[in-house]
Amino acid sequence: MREPDNIRAVSELGIDMMGFIFYPKSPRYVRSINTHAGIIPNMANEKVKDSSESSSHQPLKVGVFVDEMPQTVITHAYNYELDYIQLHGEESPIYIENLKRTLIPDILPDIKIIKAISISNADDIDNWKQYEGCIDMLLFDTKCKTYGGSGEQYDWEILKTYDGTIPFLLSGGIGPDDAERIKTFKHPMCTGIDLNSRFEDAPGIKNVDKLKTFLTEIQ
Repeated sequence: MREPDNIRAVSELGIDMMGFIFYPKSPRYVRSINTHAGIIPNMANEKVKDSSESSSHQPLKVGVFVDEMPQTVITHAYNYELDYIQLHGEESPIYIENLKRTLIPDILPDIKIIKAISISNADDIDNWKQYEGCIDMLLFDTKCKTYGGSGEQYDWEILKTYDGTIPFLLSGGIGPDDAERIKTFKHPMCTGIDLNSRFEDAPGIKNVDKLKTFLTEIQ
């Protein structure tokens, strides 16, 4: 997400998490964020003016990074009050542990870490094992030449081989026509789904009507 009005509208759909991409090579890069002081905290967690409600639904804020310098990740996490840091590159367990030691408990004591694992076949799933004990959630995405947002799918059936205890988000080209497929996918550690490029009118701009319809269908 990137644009204030779009952020507000999607927040009102009752989603659990909202992603903000801090990867300069992504077409969804939040490149203008520094010109709008506090845009992420204020837009995603804006208070409702109606006196009958104390606050609006507040999606958890996820900052997405790809092989970024640790200090940059830490600075963004602090400035934009992130709830999750999603690492989408080749970040090592040592890199992650160093991030956590810096942020927890003094800067952001409740920060959580998501590690994306690129999947093309069942063997790729085993890459999660190196992160056991240092992350809070996995995201299984389609392996491609870019980092996420490709709109391409992989065979979710291979996720049945995942036998870890870290909860994961199902990702990889999920689109408006996949509601029935989502409802039939079962795995005890699947805790949610990641919706991105196939719900966009343009990179970083979500189609609110498509999202609303899809969320209604899967519920």
